[in-house]
Amino acid sequence: MHFSRRNPLPVLPRRHALLVALAGTVLTLASPFLAWTWTARFPGNLTIDGYPGGSQLVTLACGLLAAVALAAAYRLPVLAPAGAARALRAAALAALTTTWVTVVAITVDLGGLANLEPGAWLAAFGTVLLTAGAYTLPDDTVDAPPARRLPRWAEAAVITVVFVVAMYVLTYGITTGSPEEFLAFLPAALFGGRALAVSGLGARLSALTARNRVATAVASLASALVFPFTQSNDQYTAIADNILVFAAVALGLNIVVGLVGLLDLGYVAFLGTGAYTAALVSGSTFSTLDVGPLPFWLTALLGMAVSLVAGIVIGAPTLRLHGDYLAIVTLGFGEIFRITVNNLDGTSGPSLTNGPNGINSIPDLSVLGFDFGEPHTILGVAFGRFANYYLLLLAVTAFVVFLFARVGDSRIGRAWIALREDETAATAMGIEGFRFKLLAFGMGASLAGLAGTVMAHLQTNAVPDNYKFADTAPPNSAFLLAAVVLGGMGTVSGPLVGAALLYLVPAKFEFFSKYQMMLFGLALVVMMIYRPEGLIPDRKRQLEFHEEEVADAEAHAVAARSEATA
Repeated sequence: MHFSRRNPLPVLPRRHALLVALAGTVLTLASPFLAWTWTARFPGNLTIDGYPGGSQLVTLACGLLAAVALAAAYRLPVLAPAGAARALRAAALAALTTTWVTVVAITVDLGGLANLEPGAWLAAFGTVLLTAGAYTLPDDTVDAPPARRLPRWAEAAVITVVFVVAMYVLTYGITTGSPEEFLAFLPAALFGGRALAVSGLGARLSALTARNRVATAVASLASALVFPFTQSNDQYTAIADNILVFAAVALGLNIVVGLVGLLDLGYVAFLGTGAYTAALVSGSTFSTLDVGPLPFWLTALLGMAVSLVAGIVIGAPTLRLHGDYLAIVTLGFGEIFRITVNNLDGTSGPSLTNGPNGINSIPDLSVLGFDFGEPHTILGVAFGRFANYYLLLLAVTAFVVFLFARVGDSRIGRAWIALREDETAATAMGIEGFRFKLLAFGMGASLAGLAGTVMAHLQTNAVPDNYKFADTAPPNSAFLLAAVVLGGMGTVSGPLVGAALLYLVPAKFEFFSKYQMMLFGLALVVMMIYRPEGLIPDRKRQLEFHEEEVADAEAHAVAARSEATA
């Protein structure tokens, strides 16, 4: 037994550690098929032998992931090309956290350890044994060799399967019916994702999607389209709608923050500009303009245009500022917008927005005769109001993703990145910083305005309180910025993941409403310490945040090669 520099726990001989992990994996996989409690009062009905349900399914999935990592440690290295030890540790932590969260919740909710059945005890012991075996396993991390290319159809099939599985995981998180189930799901999803990343499979998947962009786009869109067909009512589709709104706006902000490096703290105002524009021309009885309802395409273009003008008006005099000064100005603009629409009530100012009462009773959209407020049957499945808007928001999000990806790979996108890295050097190379920054500011504002036009019809109102800098629930400027930073600045999928996570957590943990901002801040502090590059980081930014670790790893690799040739 000895200690490793990377692992402070005692390291057992490889064979012994694998046997301990194998025993823990077997017990973990067996435990969901036994009852965990005796009463159905606990969410998920964990009382049936031989039929996993609720959080038992999450433990079973984590056990299967650990079994795959264990197989890689034994004789199938292709399952973990970068090494199996760290992947097994992450999978073990996923199983441990989700299982113990459920066991503790059963004990607390039902009033004591007497409410635990043999399956719960077996799961608790098995996951501890699995984690002990994983963390006493010697580290075997290596540089993953290049993957062998598959036929084009096979690579497209792999991408499709991966996106279907990812969509199923997200759907499970959205449709969890209780805080206990979601609390068990969340760490399992995070540690499970880490297991795939450290195994080397994440890098191979990234290379696969980079080579097959069309297949990736089609697979992601197709898997997202499946979601409303799996729902029998609008309860969870409404959550998905708000996630898509939040994600589209966060991706627009990612142009400003992620690509150009401008800190915008008032971005939610552009969302409000689009929403109020759509509300005023919607034909609502509360609208102060005798206009509308206009066709959706015209409303969307109008919302984008007004938001674009607002972005240019705010950006033109302020984008010569840098750093904290620009952040303060944008924060002030966000508050000015909310106060202005609050005062345009005919008493404190002109009659335009009805002040704090806002514009209510906004009618549902109708596009080419398709009324989004009426139920429809599509392919034999009944679509309610929120399912109808889900399809529209999915199209809007797909458009924003397409635009972000194309602009990011263009000459303009490279100029933005150059300004983000070193504005002085970029200016010296002939890039006109102010013009390109104003272009980014206007484009980000117009995309937020587009999302706002749909959100106004989805929520049937536009009121000032929806557009604050910070609140207990998104969308607001603080949560939008956090979604970009948490997910990964400068990437396409990062803000989408960050937005989904930051919307789901407040929605599922309403009983923490008094402490949400405190927990939210604590989570960001932890994230900045342990993963400042975000959940899905840009490769270059990841190397910037871990320069010392990269240099240390390269030095060890050189030393190892020198010893081998000596």
